[in-house]
Formats: sequence, structure tokens, C-alpha cells
Amino acid sequence: MKLLETGSQVLNMVEQSSTVIDRLAQASVLVIGDILLDRFVEGQVSRISPEAPVPILKHRAVRALLGGAGNVAANLVAYGASVKLVGLTGKDEAASELSALCALYPGLEARLIADDSRPTTVKTRYLGGWHQLLRVDAEETHAMDDSVAGAIVESAEKAMTTVRAVVLSDYNKGVLDARTIARLIGAARKAGLPVIVDPKKANTQIFDGATLLTPNTKEMEQFTGITAENDEAAEAACRRALEMSSIDAILLTRGEAGMTLVERDGEAPLHVRAAKHRVFDVTGAGDTVIATLSAALSVDAPLADAVRLANAAAGVAVTKPGTATVQPGELRQELGIDQNGRVVESGDAIRQVASWIRQDLAVGFTNGCFDLLHRGHLYSLEQAGRRVDRLVVGVNSDASARKLKGAGRPVQDEVSRAAIVAAFRFVDLVVVFDEDTPEALIHALAPTVLFKGADYKEDEVAGGPFVKANGGRVELLPLLPGHSTSATLGRMRGDGS
Repeated sequence: MKLLETGSQVLNMVEQSSTVIDRLAQASVLVIGDILLDRFVEGQVSRISPEAPVPILKHRAVRALLGGAGNVAANLVAYGASVKLVGLTGKDEAASELSALCALYPGLEARLIADDSRPTTVKTRYLGGWHQLLRVDAEETHAMDDSVAGAIVESAEKAMTTVRAVVLSDYNKGVLDARTIARLIGAARKAGLPVIVDPKKANTQIFDGATLLTPNTKEMEQFTGITAENDEAAEAACRRALEMSSIDAILLTRGEAGMTLVERDGEAPLHVRAAKHRVFDVTGAGDTVIATLSAALSVDAPLADAVRLANAAAGVAVTKPGTATVQPGELRQELGIDQNGRVVESGDAIRQVASWIRQDLAVGFTNGCFDLLHRGHLYSLEQAGRRVDRLVVGVNSDASARKLKGAGRPVQDEVSRAAIVAAFRFVDLVVVFDEDTPEALIHALAPTVLFKGADYKEDEVAGGPFVKANGGRVELLPLLPGHSTSATLGRMRGDGS
């Protein structure tokens, strides 16, 4: 039995992964499947309704993201890939909203087929902080009529002439039925394209001819009746699934246990272990996996290398709230290729923040010296990270910190301080700035939310008037009493501070 490689093999794998990551921006992928509109209604819960024992959500904001096959496409675009997206919508306002969202993604060409017999699928989640209170689904999952199914296949076949891999993203919403799947797989294989399938059907034979199937353990148990509780059972389940179908390979995603790959023509399985993470949200992790697999296969990466990258990408995705994408720098950091992948120059930060805002993501900004990081810093950063989709942190340079804190400070240099802040799962980018305040950086980034500690008044926050004039808001974060760098240094000196 083949287990996770060690020693020199690991070093070789890291080098290969680095090369593949560099090439992901050259990927060209067609995604076909169930496109969803993920809507989030956010607010604050402070009391229970007197009318019924339910929480009252004080409305704060509404945002929308691409979900389902759309989230697969969004993950591909995050790698810099060129993407064509084919799926169904209704003829309604949500369809227009989906089209507008797709237009915000550079490199994404959406080919949305309108079907007046169904609404656009919308999942609306009501959130108190990041706690989900309720989800309301608007959907209709009946089979497509022949004309609509024909339009889906025709659009996909035209797109196959300009891509190098095909993804079938199945959410059981009506797009991928047995007849459509067979026609799409047949057309893709005739064109010489690999087909990667994220399945929701209970029968593997429906996907005959696919290159790779990526079931989770629950889906695999439905396929085979085998519970993949260990490596041996996982391998047995994969081999059984291959016996039942004409699929080339099975990648079983096993959550905290990692992944198991079994190829029809391969002798030994590949078991890839998942890194230990504090899981924040598993929503959309499967989309990240299949996007990473298809991007890597599109640039001719070996299947085993594509699996290792997908495993790393899933590890990043589950540390983020909601349907999230993964950046190439985060992949490098996860694999140990670049430990400072989130520390960027201001120009790179400006471009990245602009891209996030075009995608209608809430981008927060906060700043500090972060010298001798303590629990107070950790508490404030985590509070900020929970309130936005992406968090950017400005770190005072050594010269700037010295002006603010005096001789002998900072204790740690700017490279170390920035790297430590970037290591937190709730921080997405770190930028070092030289000025006394981050005002100029805030003007350049134009975040949607500006955070500062509650020891400030709102009108004292540098950049606050600009952010509010730009349609954003300023939030004062609660402080954790008894924690400060000055107090820590005082204790180290023994002066009782």
C-alpha cells in the first residue's frame, strides 16, 4: 500500500508543485453545471422576538456570490485561469444579478441558458455575525425539456474548441441528468479533453467515460456500500467504484483524513494526508478541489501532482468563511513553498483589493505595529476577520514604528512582524507602510470597512472620513483588557508594569 511520501520525495513534490502553481494562470477550463446565487443577509442578533421564540436580526448588509458551478469558476479565475461557464438560469431578476456577478470576473465567459419553466436557483443565508440562523432556498429541480438540454450541450460543445479541460459540477438542480451527462462526456472525450466530475448522483455508471470522479465519503458509500473509515476501506471503495463503471480514476475526498486516489491502470493507491487546520467553514471546499484539479490537469500536470495541489487548496478553503476562493500565494504558503506569500507590496495589494471589490466582497483594513504580538492583537484581528470577506493589515515599518514608539522599538523587525501577522488564518494580505499613519495606503486601497480599536473615537481614525465618503464604514473593535506590548516589555524588565 502506498502512503504519503517522505524525505527527499517530499522535497521533490514541493518543487513540482511550485512549478505547477506558476502555470495555473495558463489554464483554460470549461465548467458545466448547476449555477447558484449565494445571497448572504448579515446582521446582529441582540434579542428574541416577543412574537415567537426566534432571534431578531438587525439588518446590516446584503451581499451575493457565485455558488455551485459558479463558485468552481470563481476559484479557477482566482488562479488566473481562462474559464467558460455553461448553466441554467430562470428569466428573472436573480438571473440578471448572476450575469452581472459573472461580468465582474476577469477571464470568465458565462454562457447562461434561460429557462422560463424554473426560477434561478438562489440560496439565501441569514447570518448573525458568522453564525447561520436560517437558509431559504428558491429552486426548481425538474428535468430540462429537450430544447433546453440541447441548448446546454450545443453551447458546451462550442466552448470545448477553446479549452483544455472540462468540469461537470453537479448540485442536483436539473442541469446534469443522465442523458446530458452522457452527451457532454462523449463530446469532451472526442475532443481529447479530460473530464473531471463532482458527482451528486447515486450511480457511478451515469458518469461512464469520465477521466476523474471526486466523490466524498458519503457519496462513495452510496455508490458502493463501503464506509471509507481507513486507508484500506478507502482503497477498496475506490476499486469497487471503478469495477462498477468505465471511469479512468477515482479521487475519494475524506475530509480530515485527506484524499485517496486510485487509477484504473495504476498499481498502488495514493493516500494524501490533510494538514491539520482549525476548520472555519467547509462550504464550497469541494468546488475548490475540483477547480484546482481541473486547472492543474489543463496545464498537463501529472494527476498525482494535481491531487496534492487540490488537497492543499482544500486545507486553505476550510479556514475561510462561506464560499471562498484560494489564491496562488496561499497555495504556496500552505505547501511551505513561500512562507511570506500574503506579505505583498502596496501595488500588488491595490490590484488584489480592487479585484475583490469588483467581486462584491467586503474588504476590511486595520493596522498596527504588532511588536511582540500578544493575545490582544490576536483578539482584535480575529474580530475584524470575522466581519468581512477579506482582511488586509497594514504594518508600520521599522522607521515608522520607531517614530511612534521611541528608542529601542520595535523589538522585532518589520519582516518578522509582517510574516507573523500574515500567518493568521483570518488575515488575507499584509502590507508594510513607512508613513506615520496608514492614511495614504487606505486612500490607495479604498477598503469597504475600516477597523480600529475601541480606545479610539470614530472621528480620530486615520482614513475614516475617506472610507465613509466612499460608501464604506468604520468599526471600532472591542479590546481585550490587560494586554499590550508596553506591559509585556515592562514585565520583562521587571518594573511591574
